[in-house]
Amino acid sequence: MKKFPLEIEYPLILASASPRRKQILKELGLNPAIMPVSIDEVNHDNLSPENYAMNLAGKKATTVSKNNPGKIVIGADTVVVRDNNILEKPVNRENAYEMLRLLSGKKHRVVSGVHLQFKKHSKTFYEITNVFFKELSDSEINWYLDTEEPYDKAGSYGIQGLGRVLISKIEGCYFNVVGFPAHHFYIMLKELLKDCKNEKI
Repeated sequence: MKKFPLEIEYPLILASASPRRKQILKELGLNPAIMPVSIDEVNHDNLSPENYAMNLAGKKATTVSKNNPGKIVIGADTVVVRDNNILEKPVNRENAYEMLRLLSGKKHRVVSGVHLQFKKHSKTFYEITNVFFKELSDSEINWYLDTEEPYDKAGSYGIQGLGRVLISKIEGCYFNVVGFPAHHFYIMLKELLKDCKNEKI
């Protein structure tokens, strides 16, 4: 396994069932335990997309951390945002079609919130990537819907799969669009480990 550039003394837990987040962490040389948690994901307080994503990530991480005090817990949530409307995972084909039609030929934002929790220490941040879709014909949308790829992804597309052909360009972190901002995570984890080390001194 590849070696991560930071020395981590504590076990890691990913409070998410996302195979894409698991894969990104694995490619970094990390092998966290997977402990998904079910939480209320309705935006009751009408939070901004950034605060909404961070709030969900925080709920996931802190919920798992309560029963795992000696481990670093990673919570994350990713949303697609068009004109401040949050697009979650589609509930059916019609819903996925509507999302892709909304994104067609337009710029949208992908917002990921991440929360790292270890005992009393925590770090929370968000990452934004701008994504530009080409103009999509009905046949292109229906072709993509037939692939079954859109249905477990926020915004109804995956940049790492066949959905890449729908995207003309991005501005920002590619891995954020996949679902986990690797660089920002590295910076925040480094700060969290520094906090833990200073506590020991």
